[in-house]
Amino acid sequence: MGSKTLEKLVSDLVTGRIRIVDLTVTLDPSTPVLPLPTEFGWGVSWPFSVETISRYDEKGPAWYWNNLKCGEHTGTHFDAPIHWVTGKDFENNATDTLPVDRFVVPAVVIDAVAEAEADPDFLMSIEFIRKWESEHGEIAEGSWVLYRTDWSDKISNENYLNMASDGSHTPGWDPSTITFLAEERGVVGVGVETVGTDAGQASALEPNFPCHNMMHGANKCGLASLCNLDQLPPTGAVLIAAPLKIKDGSGSPARVLALVPQD
Repeated sequence: MGSKTLEKLVSDLVTGRIRIVDLTVTLDPSTPVLPLPTEFGWGVSWPFSVETISRYDEKGPAWYWNNLKCGEHTGTHFDAPIHWVTGKDFENNATDTLPVDRFVVPAVVIDAVAEAEADPDFLMSIEFIRKWESEHGEIAEGSWVLYRTDWSDKISNENYLNMASDGSHTPGWDPSTITFLAEERGVVGVGVETVGTDAGQASALEPNFPCHNMMHGANKCGLASLCNLDQLPPTGAVLIAAPLKIKDGSGSPARVLALVPQD
């Protein structure tokens, strides 16, 4: 039975009955990096950079390769529980020790495009999710919850980060929503189109940075800087999201793919 299941999956991929959607932004030196609150004295997350070692030249006539440099949480990236102090004491909480069955799970997509367009500081509430569930069914345990805002369509870094004198203004989660998803729905984690999983003004919420604080505090994960969520159905897709296997890694850039059944 198991081999037949895999044979059907392969056949459906080959024939196009299942489509693969890339949810990953391209990494290059212009990729925006999460702005860190200066009041905490945090260090700098390196922007992505590439240094060519050789490219069919005197340094290596038959091969092309590069040195790469960036912070773990750059571009489309995976946040492991160990990323936040609330998740530091769990077992198997880093990119090299997380159970691999968390990397291939169902996904639901909650559309808040209109709300985010009307209010860049929009916070998704439990009420908003319950309304979505009344139309699409209850979020299944062990799912990724993907927060669609079409924020990834903002081409310039200025518009994408949406910085003002008081910091960034981007949509996120009401703190109670994170508790609801982690505890009552038992999700694997949440994914967003913005540069980080929390709202731009999350430092002013209680608790501050609620997605990081409570999602990782529940031994859950995060995905940030996703794109192409408009190509996914509300339910029925399967997400493949695996971080690099970095020892004690708090996260890493990831190639995030979705398997989407075609009618």
